[in-house]
Amino acid sequence: MKTYREIQGGWGRGIRFTLIASVVMVMLVLQACGNNAGSGKEASSAAGGGTNTAEAAGGETAGNAPAVLSFGFIGSNKLNVPGGAEGWGFHKGIIQEELKKYGITEVKLTGFPNGPDQTESLISGRLDFGSLGDTPAIIAYASGAKTRLISQSSAHTVGYLIGKKDGPKTVKDLQGKTIAIQKGSFMHRYVVGLLQQEGVTGYKLVHMLIPDATAALARGDVDATTNLGVPALKLIDEGYTHLDDASKHPDLLGSSATVVSEEYLEKFPEFPKVWNAAREKALADLKQHEEEYYEFLAEIGDTTPELAKQVNPISDIKDTAFTEEGLKLLQGTKNFLVEEKLAKKDFNISDWQLQ
Repeated sequence: MKTYREIQGGWGRGIRFTLIASVVMVMLVLQACGNNAGSGKEASSAAGGGTNTAEAAGGETAGNAPAVLSFGFIGSNKLNVPGGAEGWGFHKGIIQEELKKYGITEVKLTGFPNGPDQTESLISGRLDFGSLGDTPAIIAYASGAKTRLISQSSAHTVGYLIGKKDGPKTVKDLQGKTIAIQKGSFMHRYVVGLLQQEGVTGYKLVHMLIPDATAALARGDVDATTNLGVPALKLIDEGYTHLDDASKHPDLLGSSATVVSEEYLEKFPEFPKVWNAAREKALADLKQHEEEYYEFLAEIGDTTPELAKQVNPISDIKDTAFTEEGLKLLQGTKNFLVEEKLAKKDFNISDWQLQ
């Protein structure tokens, strides 16, 4: 028969064994849980769920997107932003927040007086991408610019042809007259197409930026000039003759073109998809704040919300990167520019377009 001490010693050894075994089991369970958690995180990142690209790559994105993105647009204003969904997105910070997810921490916006000036900056590498009229974008690509078309945010740009006071009263009165245009711009394409349709010949086109053209019109140095939007309506209100506008000629309407340099695409191949998604998010927000949007347009256009709504209705903004209407208009513009030898060579829009 065992003594009390022997029994007590056996209990002690049993308890120690049980404790050791328990500790080992707990450690094994914890290790298994840790491994499962790690596997789950990796699977989530690979599938694009839970962790965004920047987090999965430790702050670096697929495509190695540069931290600074340079964007060009047409026009200048105190807010230094364009109109449309892009401008609203930049103004409200929506686009910047979306781009930050991919490592882009700063967006530099630059306004240009016309499309040809912007394309020059894009070709030289001072810009990464930009939004401009279809005509200068097409002319640049046909001349060898290494760009890709990633969206058309609008397909209803209306150009106006305005005559001087006590000058021509109709388009046909421009026979043999002098017209101020911005060479290589949408309005250049509109006026040449209009005069061709009306059978007007013998006219002279002179290249002038809008402020210079407006001053020349006031002095009577030119017989007519082209203009856009609110500035055009202001001239008409001041007594200048409204000779024509592109709303009467659907085939002469302009569209916008957002293009990106091939050099930037090499650094960030996913940019078109990222940009269009950010823009669509900004547009969705814009539609929830329509009155505020028109007040925003009025501020950058130095006009009233009512006039801004008349000239740039939200319904003109496209909610997808490309539409059948926009591409048809783009094709017609390209064909015209090639026929008139304003574009150096012909090409397929599909070869330029990137979806």
